[in-house]
Amino acid sequence: MPEGPEVETENLREAIQEEMEKEGGSFLRQIALTTALLAVAAAIASLRAGATVNEALVLKTEATRLQAEASDEWAYYQAKGLKAAVQEASATPWLATGREAPAKYAEEQKRYKDEQAEIKKKAEEKEHERDAKSKEADHLLHEHHGFANTVALLQVSIALGAVAALTSNRLVWFGSIGVGLIGLALFAKAFLG
Repeated sequence: MPEGPEVETENLREAIQEEMEKEGGSFLRQIALTTALLAVAAAIASLRAGATVNEALVLKTEATRLQAEASDEWAYYQAKGLKAAVQEASATPWLATGREAPAKYAEEQKRYKDEQAEIKKKAEEKEHERDAKSKEADHLLHEHHGFANTVALLQVSIALGAVAALTSNRLVWFGSIGVGLIGLALFAKAFLG
């Protein structure tokens, strides 16, 4: 019994290589090269799409937190307004009897009104910061859509490249390159925009 294969593998390998050259081996290499380049671009676009959506989610979360803080400030503002109204109402019986209300009612009312002004300022600052974070997140989501569309086009281009390799059809390969170029243009637009 022979210990190794009886078929001369060196000659077989050379024969296969010659057949590939005859049958379009250089064409397959061209398809493989363009497909690999498109896959690299798709991977980079995919990473950017993921990064932009993650950043947008963080910003939206921060905007939600700021909204909650602003709402708390507005509730505090209303509480101070109620306290000021109580002080005003407390002075009313004095005035109804024709006497001067104790000064403490007016002082407390003024203090609450002053505190309200400071609280209003804080609440409005929180809302402004919330709006800025939300606007930045919206911009990043817009960028994300550009990168996601890029990935989709590049994946279609890669799939067309595979079909071209399987069918040895140059027209399909040119279609793959065309879709890939559109995807790369969209990638450049998303990256620069």
